Amino acid sequence: MGERVALPVAVLLAMLAWPAQAQEVTLKIHHFLPTGSTAHSKFLLPWCERIARESANRLKCQIFPSMQLGGTPAQLYDQVKDGVADIVWTVPGYSAGRFPLIEVFELPFVMRDPAATSKALWEYVQQNDLQEFTDVKPLAFHVHGPGTFHMVRKPVTSSDDLRGLKVRAPTRQSNRLLAALGATPVGMPVSQVPEALSKGVIDGALVPYEVVPAIKADELTKYHSETDASAGALYTTAFIFAMNRAKYDTLAPDLRKVIDANSGIALSGDIGRIFAEADAGPRKALKGAVNVIPGSELARWRKLAQPVIDAWVKDVTAKGANGAALLDSANRLIAKHE
Repeated sequence: MGERVALPVAVLLAMLAWPAQAQEVTLKIHHFLPTGSTAHSKFLLPWCERIARESANRLKCQIFPSMQLGGTPAQLYDQVKDGVADIVWTVPGYSAGRFPLIEVFELPFVMRDPAATSKALWEYVQQNDLQEFTDVKPLAFHVHGPGTFHMVRKPVTSSDDLRGLKVRAPTRQSNRLLAALGATPVGMPVSQVPEALSKGVIDGALVPYEVVPAIKADELTKYHSETDASAGALYTTAFIFAMNRAKYDTLAPDLRKVIDANSGIALSGDIGRIFAEADAGPRKALKGAVNVIPGSELARWRKLAQPVIDAWVKDVTAKGANGAALLDSANRLIAKHE
């Protein structure tokens, strides 16, 4: 009798365990750039291939570029929070003022090396800023290469060249920097830049080289002005790669391990490196249209930019944080990873 009872129980237990072990999941990934962009082709696709391989094809991706699931880039964070998408790649700064503590990495001349700064950004969030991202499961934070001017009618050699011009920038801090330099800042996601340039809504845009082909800035602008590398980047942008927390929690333990192994500080640094390396090709293709703003001029820009940094410190301190300590933390972490 005992053997006749034991067999069905064993079978039942095996049947109960089978779904967790055999779980197959397709993750919907949403972002705002086209398939030819660095983010899609050199980061998201390889990441999806990696988790598929390491999970024996039990984790798969369905990527929706160019906001194909609807909404605007500023809504991507809420889309992953609410489960409209399982994973998103986006810019927290597109929701102006919502994530003020992470903006320290977008301040003028803070970033020098994208890979090191991306690692520092991940560590900074773990130490100082988890409260801004409790609604989601962060998989990585990263920055892009140095932002450069891409102008329609004339190059930028000094701040005088910016006066009276409408220039696009992505975030609050980069817009404040443009204002400090005498330009009229126009905030918008990078996906809106091609139309704004073609219709004359803006006279130029601040973007890194890697995204220039994806938004046709090589066709829509004639002059490309970069800062002397020794001065640090004029600006960079903080990005988040995040997963819906409930979706992550419902994964089988071995699948969560695959996600965990492809997340965190190492992934953050890798993305920063990918974006930095992707600057070289588009820059070379621009040939003689590139000029370098000299260090002597940038020394003056640093003085003009200091009130932007001071304002950020004051703003976040008024919200209950220690702005000076956070700025020091960001700078120390960048130096550590460099």
